[in-house]
Amino acid sequence: MKLGLAGKTAIVTGASAGIGLACSKALLEEGVSVVMVARDPERMRQAVEQVVQEQPEAEVRIAVVSGDMRQQETVKLAVETALSRFGRIDILINNAGSARAGAFFELPEEAFLEAWNLKLLGYIRMVREAAPHMMSQGDGRIVNIVGAAGRTPSANFLAGSTSNAALLNFTRGVSKELAKSGVRINAISPGTTATERAQRLAEQHAEAKGISVEAQKAETSASIPLGHMADPAEIAAMALLLVSDLVPSITGTEIVIDGGQQPGV
Repeated sequence: MKLGLAGKTAIVTGASAGIGLACSKALLEEGVSVVMVARDPERMRQAVEQVVQEQPEAEVRIAVVSGDMRQQETVKLAVETALSRFGRIDILINNAGSARAGAFFELPEEAFLEAWNLKLLGYIRMVREAAPHMMSQGDGRIVNIVGAAGRTPSANFLAGSTSNAALLNFTRGVSKELAKSGVRINAISPGTTATERAQRLAEQHAEAKGISVEAQKAETSASIPLGHMADPAEIAAMALLLVSDLVPSITGTEIVIDGGQQPGV
């Protein structure tokens, strides 16, 4: 399929690894210029080296911003970099954010505040900063990488699942305002995905349950009807579809990619 994305500009947060890196690679392969945003400068350097090694011609279409999405300065710098380097913002993929798993009565309040500030408010900050430029253009696409826990919470991941549930609410609600200016926003909720973060979460869940990491991984695999975790490239492929004009009537929608794991509607 021809996605028609060449020449557009995207901002991708959490771009140094996992789903964010996969989305950055996929966009660059389509001819998009990408502002890659992440907290760790060294991990970002390694990620860019990897991308350039695979796609040498993409180097001139990459800009890098190192910073924390909990800070408004990082949000502003990401938008300013896109405008100064590439002249416009067409696509925003919000992906930066993490939450600690752990037994509810053992998690401190700070674990909830950190998750909400980084992911929920981080996404909201980026939309508030980037969307007005899209609205003035009369066109733009936003994808929020949320998470299946927003619909299917567990007692050991409440900091993350409450943040995800709020993001689904935000995505649906703000879509109506953005639609007036031709800007579309959607959510992708991955289930367990083969990333470094999945390994960390497996370790945290195992600790909270008092079982081995291997037992936790086996339990997770058994709960996925298709029998395997999603690959970050799958999430990136769906993101590209949503930011293209192949299906231009989709907005305010959540797409779940979890191997059939979600138990209900």
